[in-house]
Amino acid sequence: MNIDKTKIFTSILLFSFSLSKAQSTDSTHLLKGVSVTAYKTVNGVGHLPEEKDGIIYSGKKNEVIIVDSMDANKAINNTRQILGRIPGLNIVETESAGFTANGIATRGLNPVQSIEMNTRQNGYNISGDIYGYNEAYYLPPMEAVNRIEMVRGAASLQFGSQFGGLVNYVLKDAPNKPFEFITSQTMGSFGMYNSFNSFGGTHGKISYYGFMQYRNMVGYRAYTQQWQLSGYGKIQYKLTSKVNLGVEYTLLRNQIQMPGGLTDSMFAANPKLSTRSRNWLRTPWNIITGFANFTPSKNTTATLKTSYLFGNRSLVWRNEDGGAAALDLIDPVTNNFVPREVGIQDMNSIATEVRFLHRYNLGNQKSTLAGGVRYSYAWFKRLGGGEGTVNSDFDLSITGDWGYNLDFTTTNIAPFVENIFRVGNKFSITPGIRFEYLNSTANGYKVKDNVKLTTSQNRNRYFPLFGVGMEFKPTNNTNIYANYSQAYRPIDYSQLEPLGVAARIDPNMKDASGFNSDFGYRGTIKNYLNFDIGLFYMQYNNRIGLVLKTDPLSGDSFTLRTNVANSVHKGIESYVEFDFLKFRNPSSKCGLSLFNSFAYVDAKYNSGEFKGKRVEAAAQIINRIGLTFNSKHFSSTFQVNSIGDAFGDATNVKASDDPIAGYIPAYTVLDISATYKVNKYAIKFGVTNLTNEVYFTRRADEYPGPGIIPSIGRSIYVGLSAKF
Repeated sequence: MNIDKTKIFTSILLFSFSLSKAQSTDSTHLLKGVSVTAYKTVNGVGHLPEEKDGIIYSGKKNEVIIVDSMDANKAINNTRQILGRIPGLNIVETESAGFTANGIATRGLNPVQSIEMNTRQNGYNISGDIYGYNEAYYLPPMEAVNRIEMVRGAASLQFGSQFGGLVNYVLKDAPNKPFEFITSQTMGSFGMYNSFNSFGGTHGKISYYGFMQYRNMVGYRAYTQQWQLSGYGKIQYKLTSKVNLGVEYTLLRNQIQMPGGLTDSMFAANPKLSTRSRNWLRTPWNIITGFANFTPSKNTTATLKTSYLFGNRSLVWRNEDGGAAALDLIDPVTNNFVPREVGIQDMNSIATEVRFLHRYNLGNQKSTLAGGVRYSYAWFKRLGGGEGTVNSDFDLSITGDWGYNLDFTTTNIAPFVENIFRVGNKFSITPGIRFEYLNSTANGYKVKDNVKLTTSQNRNRYFPLFGVGMEFKPTNNTNIYANYSQAYRPIDYSQLEPLGVAARIDPNMKDASGFNSDFGYRGTIKNYLNFDIGLFYMQYNNRIGLVLKTDPLSGDSFTLRTNVANSVHKGIESYVEFDFLKFRNPSSKCGLSLFNSFAYVDAKYNSGEFKGKRVEAAAQIINRIGLTFNSKHFSSTFQVNSIGDAFGDATNVKASDDPIAGYIPAYTVLDISATYKVNKYAIKFGVTNLTNEVYFTRRADEYPGPGIIPSIGRSIYVGLSAKF
């Protein structure tokens, strides 16, 4: 973390000496001024303390990024520049290519819409339904984010079930003055314009903060225009010195034109080609959150947080029938386009989380107990397959009935508890347990081959999850950590849908389960070296898929959706950052640091039909190297992103007529970003994809595809910000 303790300590001492001087008499001997030097973490990736905000992080693999310390194109949420320093982070770049948000994953998991992550903002979930529909359509604008916290592996005990771990976007808060206004205006290639404006202040016991962001883009490819409006407001009231209350509201409004996917031959001929001109998506998103923080004593804290999410995703598109090669052209017989398909999804969820933390003496050592309970209820309405109009605008009108009409609900109750037991001053062990109750229902119908298939399902499950973390401190600024924790991923809504006349769902289908484990060494040496080098091993059991079966009575073939395979993910994650100028002169006011974020990920199926095959979308090598210079007024970062090859599906075929199956080649992308600050003003500029690399990060089976979704080429941005 980029916290300058020197300024804080020096200010305190100078203030104390000033008071002494003011109160002195003639006989008093005045002390001379002194300077105090304290170490600060090297710019880049830091680590969370053993406990923070009622949550235990001791022994867990974690990172924290201070966003304002990064030179990056925050106007378009350039994830590889902001989060790319986290080792092994696999990123799907779709936010600027016709979809709502970039997806991320760790350790060879599926990065599409961050479905394997527990995605939160200020500690509460912001995906549609963490269990039934865990896709992140909203992410806060990076200009509003103070820090990003990521906890991998052992995050399941404190936060929930996802194998990929937690990513928490912590927004900026009210400044300690009556009023502050910040404005940032950014323009860039492909018609990009972004306006971000925030305000906040503190008056007595009341503090407030809010922002509004508007972004418009014409797009890298034809038919990729989009606009987005996001906003946020927070009011907090300090009732007493021990109690504060608050409420937050988050909104997103957008409209995106999706240009469709490409076949391999189309991509090779022209990566800017667009095959769809009539595909549209709209995503209104709303989250209301109320919270209360209690501090009854210096050793005890408690929090209560309730959030209500209500959102919608509406699509009108030329569907995936025929794959990417089926061009959306006017029919010469009818002199019209074919009717589009319409889909409407309504998402609602309410969640309440109570947490407490208590420090107590156990022998001669201070131990820490943390726990709580989470209750959530989500309901999801899915309408789709409706025959739309032959128009080209955003039009949700349909003729006839829906092709499917489904209702889903999820109820979850999860108590959890962890305890740090300290043995001496250097070693601690943290066991924990989480118990999950989950109820899922699915009701409705789906028309397949002119047959209406109905479903009515109700499933109850109970999952005890155990884990333990250990931490040993060889020095005050370094530690060796190790952890093991169980995890699971519940059956999601799509896996409860009826498939077709010749397809069935296994009534005994199990939720995916497994575990994460880590072993590593991390820390800082003075203010010039920051490192975290570790090993990981993840077992992912009962992956869900389709297998071909034969009915023993009729002899007919059918496909069965069931648990088909297990996979093992193991490898190395390493982050090292070295500041040359601070190494030569610890008191230097400038920095020149070289960082390397490296991961080797061996993710393969170890059972079933695809035994020995690489897990889809899992790149083996993810290596990012960067050079950062910073001074009082100027900072700049040059970053090289080298990502290894991957496959679109578990068969590991290099070429296929199936839009999602095929090869995802390795690529290297260069970025440079810089900021120049003078008083209250800052100029931002940079070039992304400096060498105009032609590459892609995703093969989509449906929207925004089907087929290859190209990443954008070389682009330039420049912006001006001011603080008043």
